Amino acid sequence: MTIEERIKNTVDNNRVVLFMKGTPQFPQCGFSSRAVQILEACGTEFEAVNVLSDMEVREGIKKYSNWPTIPQVYIDGEFVGGSDILLSMYQNGDLQNMLNQ
Repeated sequence: MTIEERIKNTVDNNRVVLFMKGTPQFPQCGFSSRAVQILEACGTEFEAVNVLSDMEVREGIKKYSNWPTIPQVYIDGEFVGGSDILLSMYQNGDLQNMLNQ
């Protein structure tokens, strides 16, 4: 299975996926920590993928989304964005609406 297939499989089989540095319990960067806090504030369950434990995923996710930074959030198979976009969507209520559909 290629890295693209592995990533697609994870995104397709989980409603909400957070590709992050570290784990939800021990985030390894401020942006990943903020993304976890936002998703938890929404009360949503999510699959967290620690890109620091797999360099192939760390590089592959950037190509998969055509987005250069991590964290990255996917909801219902669609790339949503990083922590800044997530924060903006949370603040204006769009994220909660998306998650409650």
